[in-house]
Amino acid sequence: MPPSEFIKKYLPHAKATEAKTGISAVAILAQAALESGWGEAAPGNAFFGVKDTDGVNGNEQLLTTTEYSRRADLKFPLIISITPIVRNGVKMFRYKVKDYFRKYSTAEECFTDHAQFFLKNKRYTEALSVKHNPVVFARAIAQAGYATAPDYAKVLTGVINTIEKLI
Repeated sequence: MPPSEFIKKYLPHAKATEAKTGISAVAILAQAALESGWGEAAPGNAFFGVKDTDGVNGNEQLLTTTEYSRRADLKFPLIISITPIVRNGVKMFRYKVKDYFRKYSTAEECFTDHAQFFLKNKRYTEALSVKHNPVVFARAIAQAGYATAPDYAKVLTGVINTIEKLI
């Protein structure tokens, strides 16, 4: 969906989560937009691609995804392909895989669970100290290892800028 429609539909959910957690609604919405292709790929209201670690309790779904690693021996429920690549002079591997992701009844449930992920994980302590500034928060979560994509912070900052222009 177009960014303006995505913002209109999901900003209230992001604001509700911000009220509960203090994490910027713009940061939440930008991650949701980036990771779901502006809502086009959010099966089971899974906007953020939060992994489900057990794959057995009914709140999971097996989806195709792309992951990046410097290692060629990662394990997934199903590996479709592993492609060696070079990014910024670093040899890496691009995995196309099927992995378990959480599913949700509503978008707000997903947004709140995603925010709780940051609040519960100590590696995001520094990011939480800047949770009101979406751009700085984006850089901090990327630095803490949130995503495997090497340019995650840059791309997320671009989405933040788009959202800020439209709200």
